Amino acid sequence: MAELMPLLLFVLVCLVLMCGFPVAFTLAGTSLLFAGVGVLTGTLDDAFLHALPNRMFGILSNQILIAVPLFVFMGVMLEKSRIAERLLRNMGLLFGPVRGGLGFSVVIVGMLMAASTGIIGATVVTMGLISLPTMLRQGYSPALATGNICATGTLGQIIPPSTALIILGDVLSSSYQQAQLKMGIFSPETISVADLFVGALIPGLMLVAAYLLYIGLVALFRPQAAPAVSDRPPLDSAFVLELLKGLLPPLALIIAVLGSILTGIATPTEAAGIGAGGALLLAIAYREFDIARLKEVMDATLQVTSMVFLIFIGAALFSLVFRGFGGEELVHSAFTSLPGGVFSAMLIVMLVIFLLGFILDFIEITFVVVPIVAPVLLMMGVDPVWLGIMIAINLQTSFLTPPFGFALFYLRGVAPKEIATRTIYHGVMPFIAIQLLILLLLAIFPQLATWLPDQLYG
Repeated sequence: MAELMPLLLFVLVCLVLMCGFPVAFTLAGTSLLFAGVGVLTGTLDDAFLHALPNRMFGILSNQILIAVPLFVFMGVMLEKSRIAERLLRNMGLLFGPVRGGLGFSVVIVGMLMAASTGIIGATVVTMGLISLPTMLRQGYSPALATGNICATGTLGQIIPPSTALIILGDVLSSSYQQAQLKMGIFSPETISVADLFVGALIPGLMLVAAYLLYIGLVALFRPQAAPAVSDRPPLDSAFVLELLKGLLPPLALIIAVLGSILTGIATPTEAAGIGAGGALLLAIAYREFDIARLKEVMDATLQVTSMVFLIFIGAALFSLVFRGFGGEELVHSAFTSLPGGVFSAMLIVMLVIFLLGFILDFIEITFVVVPIVAPVLLMMGVDPVWLGIMIAINLQTSFLTPPFGFALFYLRGVAPKEIATRTIYHGVMPFIAIQLLILLLLAIFPQLATWLPDQLYG
């Protein structure tokens, strides 16, 4: 029975999460329950629990994690100050006369929003409220319009600087050091959030290019599904000036944040400070700033940050109890005994993460699943940057896949009632195929994720 305790712990956590209980309390409460049973039955050494205060102090003093509230503040401020709305409207007017132009605009603006907010729900809802009515009014196919918005909204999972990549990078960094120490490497190499940011650039841009190519092909072969806009104002100096006012400032902010990280001028945390301050200045410059809006942004930032750090603490307790019951050894023996070695282990992990993405958010999967499987995979020789990007794109695909994809629920909540749910499901299918293709290419050619970090930091 003792050998089954880690498996039972993992299954019970997933079941309780599926019932809708808060993630942090589920992780901590279930782990404490199992720890109590383990201590009473003599199957768990309570010394593992003594490490919890040090773990909590390490979480709260982690310099990398300070970037989380700063990037959240940046994204929420850009959303609440309607900078994204202005950007989408202007890009739609620019590309509108081209067949498929509105679809191109949604992808490009969605990419910029992903780089600025990194929050899937916010991006999908914002794009759905702003662009979906316009696309439907201009005669776009409802399936193409909804699929385009859902797929573009999930880019926040992979386009840096992404909150998901920050959290995933911190977890993978701990897993990588843990794996090397177990292998007898006492001067372990490190993996940073910047490594994941750089590694995500090429796959992320490939996804954007593939989306644009698909919309272009639809516009070419099915022009009635992606028509040109007929009511654009004249392309005069006033229009160009308005376009530049809406495009250049947020673009400059994103380049400053990401560029400072890639060039090594600033750490991700310092760059997040630049982003938060820059978003505040943009809101003031666009005359969209007031005390009520600042309070709203700070409340949202506090809520998200508190949730993330509570989950961190719950996940630390879960990890200690899981290890105390011998869960790591169980996973290691299961993976190493698989026929096919690393290939089979990666395939199973990707499949499990994909299925869990139907019912759990990326934060939950990052804290529950990744610390269990990552050290074993890294000990088997898997590159940590490649593993992180594979997990990110895999989750992005899962969030888009019917019938449980989170992005579908977000868009369903703001889409007009006359658009059937099956239409949304039908619309995302080509984009799911695109993401699976990129994931397959990344699996066959890991250099797509590892080459650029090696060139910049190798």
